[in-house]
Amino acid sequence: MTDLHEDRPVRHPRHGEGRVVADLGETVVVRFGADIEQVERDELVVVRSLAEAVAQGVPDNPLEVLTRAQALLIRSVNDQWGVFSRSRVQLLPHQLWVCRQVTQHWPTRWLVADDVGLGKTIEAGLILLPLMATGRIRRLLILAPARLVPQWRARLKSMFDIRLQEYTREQDRGKLSFWDTASQVVASFHTLRQPAVRERLLQAESWDMVMVDEAHHFQAQERISTQTYDLLRELQERDRIQSLVMFTGTPHRGKDFGFLALMRLVRPDLFDPKKPVQDQLPQLREAMIRNNKALVTDLEGRKLFQPVRTKTVDYAYTPAEARFYETMSDFILDGRAYALSLTGREQSARMLLLIALQKLAASSIAAIRSALERRRAMLADAADRVSEKMLEETETLDEAAEQEEAAPSQIALTLIQGEVERLDELIALAREIRTESKIERLIELIETELPKSEPLLLFTEYKATQALVIAALEARFGQGCAGFINGDERLAIREPDGSVDVRTLSREVAADEFNCGRTRFLVSTEAGGEGIDLQERCASLVHVDLPWNPMRLHQRVGRLNRYGQKRAVSVFLLRNPATVEARIWALLEEKLARIQAALSASMEETEDIAQLVIGMQGGRFFDEIFAEGVNDVARNRGERLEEWFDARTATFGGRDAIETVRSMLGQVARFDFGAVGGSMPQTDLPDLEPFFRNAMMLMGRRVKQGEDGLSVVTPEEWKHSLDLKPRYGGLSFDRALPGNERMIRLLGIGHPLLDHALEEAARRPALIGRIRGLERPILLAGVEDEVTGTGGNVHRIVVGLQRPGSAGRTCFADWEVLVQLNKCRFKDDWAAPLSTMEVAETRALFEILPDAISTLGLPFRRPKAIPLLSLLPEPGK
Repeated sequence: MTDLHEDRPVRHPRHGEGRVVADLGETVVVRFGADIEQVERDELVVVRSLAEAVAQGVPDNPLEVLTRAQALLIRSVNDQWGVFSRSRVQLLPHQLWVCRQVTQHWPTRWLVADDVGLGKTIEAGLILLPLMATGRIRRLLILAPARLVPQWRARLKSMFDIRLQEYTREQDRGKLSFWDTASQVVASFHTLRQPAVRERLLQAESWDMVMVDEAHHFQAQERISTQTYDLLRELQERDRIQSLVMFTGTPHRGKDFGFLALMRLVRPDLFDPKKPVQDQLPQLREAMIRNNKALVTDLEGRKLFQPVRTKTVDYAYTPAEARFYETMSDFILDGRAYALSLTGREQSARMLLLIALQKLAASSIAAIRSALERRRAMLADAADRVSEKMLEETETLDEAAEQEEAAPSQIALTLIQGEVERLDELIALAREIRTESKIERLIELIETELPKSEPLLLFTEYKATQALVIAALEARFGQGCAGFINGDERLAIREPDGSVDVRTLSREVAADEFNCGRTRFLVSTEAGGEGIDLQERCASLVHVDLPWNPMRLHQRVGRLNRYGQKRAVSVFLLRNPATVEARIWALLEEKLARIQAALSASMEETEDIAQLVIGMQGGRFFDEIFAEGVNDVARNRGERLEEWFDARTATFGGRDAIETVRSMLGQVARFDFGAVGGSMPQTDLPDLEPFFRNAMMLMGRRVKQGEDGLSVVTPEEWKHSLDLKPRYGGLSFDRALPGNERMIRLLGIGHPLLDHALEEAARRPALIGRIRGLERPILLAGVEDEVTGTGGNVHRIVVGLQRPGSAGRTCFADWEVLVQLNKCRFKDDWAAPLSTMEVAETRALFEILPDAISTLGLPFRRPKAIPLLSLLPEPGK
C-alpha cells in the first residue's frame, strides 16, 4: 500500500470510512467520525478522494453522484434537527429546536419546562429517534405518573414506532428480575419508589437514557427525604443513568431548595441546593429549556396560539338553594370550631374532611347531598376512628378529587356535636331542591351563546356533578349526546323515572367519539385534564364548577389550547357572585393579573406566568384560603373580605416570587424564531421522495404510484435482511397518513427500507458528475471538529459551495442544497471527460472552502472541511 498521508480517505471493515491522522508503518491512526483508532495497515482500503477524481478528469455515473449527494445531505439535516423522523404529526420549529438543543452533546442532561400543549411527547420522540438510530440509546427508561404510563406507551408507538414494555409488579415477582430482560421500559415512578421494587431496579444494568414526566414530583424537601426523589438520586449515585431528560410545566414549586435539588438531579456539576439560588440561576441556560405558547411559531414565523377568551357566566340561587347554602355554611363553621379545639393529626384530619365537604357543596347540591346521605348512613353504625387517608399526598388531581368525594362516607370522624341530627336537617333541605339553577343556566348558555351543534367540553370536579350534568344534557339534547371521562371509567346516572343507569366508558373511547363527532358533549372530571387531546374539533369549554386550585383550570384549558387548535379557545366560568367562593375567586384573579403585569413590565417577551406562580405556591395554600374565607371571614367580617384576602395572600406572588420567576425565565434556554428561524430546515418528509426514487432506480427497482401510495419490490441484494419485506405497497411521505398501519407505510428515517437506501447510497464511490437542471457547480464538503472528546453528538455536517449568484452567497446549509438537488435529474450522456473549465471551477471551490464555512456558525470548536462531491451542470450551462 502506498504512503498513507494525512487526511487520506480510507475504509475499515469494522469502523467504516475515515481519514488518516498518522501513518506509523505497520499500524495507522485513523479518525472515524469522532473516534480515533489505531488499526493495522493491512486492514485498510484506500478510498479515492475527490481531488484525485478531479485530476483523473473522468466523471462518475450521475445517478450515483446525485443519489449519494442527497443521502449525505439527508443524514446531515436529520442528525442536527430530526426533521425527517417518522412522527405522524406535523413538526414545529420549537420542537425541532428542542431536539437539536438536547441531542447536540452526549451524554445529555436537560430539564424541559415547556407550557402545557406544546408537544412534550413529540419532543421526547424527536430526541430519542436519532439517538436510537445511531446506537447511542439501547436501554431506555421512561418514568411517569401511573395514569400517564399507558399514554406514553401508546403515543410513542403510534407516533414514532418506539415500542416500550410497561412495568408491572406482577411481571417482577419471580427469581428472574424484570429488568434483566427489558431494555425499553415505561414505568410508574410511584410504583418504583417502593423499597422492594426499587432495589431490583437499582441492581439492574445502567440506562443509556432516562426520561421523566411530571418531574416536579422529584423535588426534595430541605429536612425530609422523599421516596420519589431518593429513587432518582440513588440511580444517579449507583451510576445507573447516562443521560437524563426531565419534563415539567411547573419546575419551581415555591421552595428554592426543592428547585435546586431537582436541578441537581439534572446537572450535579452545576447546581447545589445548599448554595445561594441567585448564584446558580445564570447556569440554567445550560440545563433548562422553557418555551411558552405566546412565542412559539410555525416555520413562517406566524404565532401558533391565539389568546384564550374567558367569559364569566353568572347565575343566582333559588330561595331553597340559598337556605341550604346558609345551613351548610353554619355546619362547616361549627365543625371548624370543634376541630380547632383538638390538636395534632385529629385536628388536621377533621379540617381536611370539612374542606372536602365545602368543595362538594361548591360543586353542586347533587354532589354534597350524595355525600351527606352516604355519611349519614355510615355514621349510624360506624365506630369513631381517625383515618390518615386524608393526610396522604395523592398522585394526580383526579385522585385528589375522588378521595375528597369518598371521604365523607369513609372517615368516621366526629365533626360536630349532634352531627347526625344536623345531617338530617341538611339532607331534608337538599331533597327539597328538584332542579339546580346552575344547571339551568348551563343549558341556557348552550342554547343562546353557542352555535348550534358546537362541540363542547365541560369540566366538573366530582362524579356526582358529572352525572347531574349528563342527565340534564341528555334530557334537553337527546340520549347519547354526551360522553364522560373520569378516574374509574364508570358513572351512575339518575334517569327521569328515578332509576339509576350505571355506565362504563373508557377515556380513550370517550375522547375518540367526541373527536370524531359522534357525541357533541364531553363531560370530564380532572382525569381528562391531562393526557387527552381534544383540540381536533372543539374550541369551547365550560367550567361547571370552579376548583379551589387554579392550576386545575390551566390543565383543563390545556386540553383544547394546544397545537392543532385552529380557533381561539372560548372558556366559560359558571359562578354565583353572591357566594363567598366566587368573591374569593374574583380576588384571586385580580391578584394573578397584577402579578402578571408586574412581571411583564420587566421582561422583554410576554409570557403567561400564572401557571408557574400558582405552582410555586402549592395546592394546600388555596384550600386554606377558600376554607378560611368561606367560613370565618364571611361570617365574622363581612365587607372586610378584601382586607383579609390581601393580608392572607401577602406572600403569594410577592416580590420574592416575581423575582424568582423573572430570574428563572430570564436565564433559561428558549426557542427564538427571530434568532434561529433562518437556520431551521424548510424541509419535511416529502423532500425525501426524490432521493427514494433515485435510490430504488440505482438498485434496479422502479417506484410506482398507486391510489393508495407508492409501491416497490425490495432490491434483490437486500432480501437477506430480516428487517425488510419482499415488497412494499401503500408507502407514503405524508405524516397525516390514515390507517392502523401508518407506521409501516410512513416513510422516513427509521423505516428499514429508507434506511437501507441511505446506507447503500452513502457508501457509493461516486465523486463527480454532471447533473441536469443545475445552474452552477456545487461542491459538497463534510465539516468535522478537529477537537475530539467534546461530547458532540453530531460529528459531521455537510454544506454546499457555489459561485456567488444573485444572493451573493457562496456557502449553503445542507437542507438548502437538498431542496436544490431535488429539482435536478441525472444526464444519460455523462461519460465525456471533464473539460478544462469544469476542472478549474471545481478547484476554485476547493480554494474558497476554508473561508466559506466560517459564515455558517457551525457548532464545532475547530471546524475542518473535507471535500466530498462535485456536482456539475450540463456543459454550456
